[in-house]
Parts: sequence; structure tokens; C-alpha cells
Amino acid sequence: MKLSRIISLPITIIAIFITTSSFADNQRRIDVDSKVVTQHKAKINGERFSYTATTGTQPVWDDKGDAVATLQYTYYTRDKVDDKASRPLLISFNGGPGSASVWMHLAYTGPRVLKIDDEGYPIQPYGVKDNPYSVLDIADIVYVNPVNTGYSRVLENDKGELLSKTQQKEMFFGVKADIKYLAEWLNTFVNRAERWRSPKFLIGESYGTTRVSGLAHELQNSQWMYINGVVLVSPTDIGLKRDGPIKAANRLPYFAATAWYHKALSADLQAKDLDDLLPEVEQFTVNELIPALAKGGFIEAEEKRRIIKKMAHYAGLSEKFVEQNNLDIPTQFFWKELLRERGQTVGRLDSRYLGIDKRDAGESPDYWAELTSWLHSFTPAINHYLREELNYKTDVKYNLFGNVHPWDRTGNNTGENLRLAMAQNPYLNVMIQSGYYDGATNYFDAKYTLWQLDPSGKMKNRLSFKGYRSGHMMYLRHADLKSSNNDLRGFIEQSLPKNGQAAKY
Repeated sequence: MKLSRIISLPITIIAIFITTSSFADNQRRIDVDSKVVTQHKAKINGERFSYTATTGTQPVWDDKGDAVATLQYTYYTRDKVDDKASRPLLISFNGGPGSASVWMHLAYTGPRVLKIDDEGYPIQPYGVKDNPYSVLDIADIVYVNPVNTGYSRVLENDKGELLSKTQQKEMFFGVKADIKYLAEWLNTFVNRAERWRSPKFLIGESYGTTRVSGLAHELQNSQWMYINGVVLVSPTDIGLKRDGPIKAANRLPYFAATAWYHKALSADLQAKDLDDLLPEVEQFTVNELIPALAKGGFIEAEEKRRIIKKMAHYAGLSEKFVEQNNLDIPTQFFWKELLRERGQTVGRLDSRYLGIDKRDAGESPDYWAELTSWLHSFTPAINHYLREELNYKTDVKYNLFGNVHPWDRTGNNTGENLRLAMAQNPYLNVMIQSGYYDGATNYFDAKYTLWQLDPSGKMKNRLSFKGYRSGHMMYLRHADLKSSNNDLRGFIEQSLPKNGQAAKY
């Protein structure tokens, strides 16, 4: 509209025009395709160097080539690298589904981490500090936020309309859909970043392990992008079922670890180091508990009594409580029961954390003590860090947890697809990292998944497991932040083929 025409309009219409224009210009939307670059310095693994952080958004396109969503990412590259082709690229996802990439970004592998105490508890003032253990010294890292997490969003079309809920679910919110669109997005990212020749590694936490297990196969078979390593942090079942007696029995080693931490075991067990106690409990679980549970209600009374006594001994529970639950103790009962006499509950994702309920009676805790503790420190830190240090500023809300439900879980063959990707690609190695005090994705389930991933046993030398004395996010404990990054660094370096080594059997 020309200025002369605005001047000739009545005052009320001018006001409406200005108000409407301001509203249109200031709607809370994320940029579809954006990039902010900042320069930084770090001292990691004893070495000083400079690095570049690129924070931005990159579109997701539909089959017609229209942008239907945009994903926000943060990409770190070490400066002054002579041979970019041989430098690994670590592609990082968290889980949920519906969780942003903030957790591993600001607490595990990134160059800056939360200001928390040595056990992972929040301290004020909130913020971030240098991470001297980050793997940025040996690998560049990109943290990706799937649709509706972080600043990533579904986009309106040129008519101002969003995809329907059904269309969004079919395109983004399910096991298969999630893997498919993220593989396409990564193809574009690798093109733009000029990283096709680089060795590539996927790392995912919790549901992110389902995601990266599927992506390893999808990238190879649909994008022709071959991966050197997959890291599963606190893995879910990745489609490898653990039902019935297996599901019930596999909880016991976790129960024992938690009870040991809270000094709820008998003196003879408390006197043992955790590294000595857990193999003993694992052997009992595999050799005695699983067969006993498989017998169900037809187990002999004498054998049942013996199993109840040993379960109670290892779990720090009363024999009566074990018997009342028919040897199958739900985790929520355990979180409430273990320290009931002390008037405390234990955390779900990290049972080192303690909670206080309104009533000591009941079957499950009122809240998850560890999650409320983590949100204390993560929420202010990520908002401050992106805006103030990485200079990425927007009025869009950063979603630590986004709306992605209902999530379509049908057709979850990600574990089998990971096995197939390994079989197809002799370069591909897999490592699992788990915390002993994780009650959501317990460490013995993770070991079981590792054992079942390749039933032939022909690739077991390419599979490894690392355990830590912490929970779901094992890196929150300072000692495990160091050891887990060192384990990851070692895995990356060991998974790189020797000069001239061909990908063949």
C-alpha cells in the first residue's frame, strides 16, 4: 500500500492497518531456514583449541518439495582441521518420544555442560560451564531436535494452514515415520555441511536408541549413507521383546543396585563392592529366577520358598512383600516400598534421588524426584545458553518435552534392522551405555538386548557394554561424565578402520 493512500484513510482504519501489520510481523514463529555462527575456545582432554558453533533450522520437505516442518539443530566443528574427510561426525538424538536434544547436548558430549554438583543435583545460579571431557576433541557433533521438540515445529502452508493431525502422525509421529523423515533430513544436512566423506556415528538416548537403531539401516538402504558406529545410551527394547518371566526377572539386578546404594541390604551384601555384587545377582537371575518364574503357579513350594528368600535378600525387601507379588515385583511398587520405613521414595530414572510423599502408604510415588530435579537445572540452562552464548534468539518456546502423541509404535523392527545393518556393513560397531540405578530402562535389560541383538554370535566382537554408578542420564554424575565420554571417545577411535582397511569379511 502506498504512503499517499494510507494518509487518505480515516484514522481508525490506519490504526487497524498498523495493528494488523504489527501482528503479522510479530507472530511467534521459528525461521524456516536459518543459521547463526559463533566462535569459541575450549580445553578438552587436556588440549586447547578453538571451535565453531552453528545454531539454526533446516526444513523438512514433503514429496512435493514443500517445506512442512523445520528442525532446529546445533552443530559444533573443531577449527583448523586439515583433513575434514577423516574427522568423525557424531549425530546425537535424545528420546521420549517427544524429548529435545538438550539432555546429552548440555550434560554429556557437548563443550559446555550444566552447573550442577558432582552427583548431578541443581545449584544456583543456574547456567553452564566448560566440559573438559567432551568428545569434541576427536569428533564434530550435531544435536538434532525432531519435530515439536526444542524449537522444531510443523509449518503452516501458504494458506496459513497446518497439516492435519492425521497427516502429522503419518509424517512425523511414529517409529517408522520418525526414522524416514529424519534420514531424509540428515541427507540434506550432510550435503550442506559437506560431510559425505567423514566417518559417521549415531548416538541416541532412551527412545533415541530406537531412533538411531532404525536410522542405521534406513540411512544405509534409503540414503546410501554408511555408519561406522551406533551408541545406545540407556536403551529401550528396540523391538526385541522381553516379556513374561524375562521382563519380571530382569528387574532384580537393578533392585539390588538401588538397595545397595541406599544401604538397604544385609550387612554381608553391603560389605561387597557393587562390581562384585551385581555379577552374583545376574547369575542368580539367569540361572535360577527366570526358570522359577517360567513355572508360574506350578512351581514346587520348596523351590518357591528358596527363590523368595534369595530375591528378598538381593532386593532389600521383605520376604512377605516378594511372596505377595508372586515373585513379580512391579518397579513402581519397588520405588515406593524400598525406603517406606524411612518415609522416602526413590526416583524412577535415577534411584539415587529421594522423594517425599503425602502418605507413606500406597503403591507408587507421588512424583519422580529425579525429573523435577533435572528440570530445575536444564530448563534455565538451555534457554540461557542458546540465547546468550550461541546468540540464537527467538520468541518461540523451547520444548524440553513436545506434543508428539499419540505415537504409532507399530512395526518396531529397529533391533533387527540394526543387526541387518551390521551384517551389511563390516565397519559398523555398536556400544551400549547404561546406569545401574536406572529403573526406566534398566541396565540388565540393556545387557539382555545386547545378547539377543545377534543370535548367531558372529558379530559379538563388534558389540560392547559399559555400565556406570548412576541412572538414566549417567553423565550427570561427575565421575561418570568423565568415564562415559572416555568410553565414547575410545569407541569412536576403535571403530575407525585402519588406513587401507576394506569393508569386507
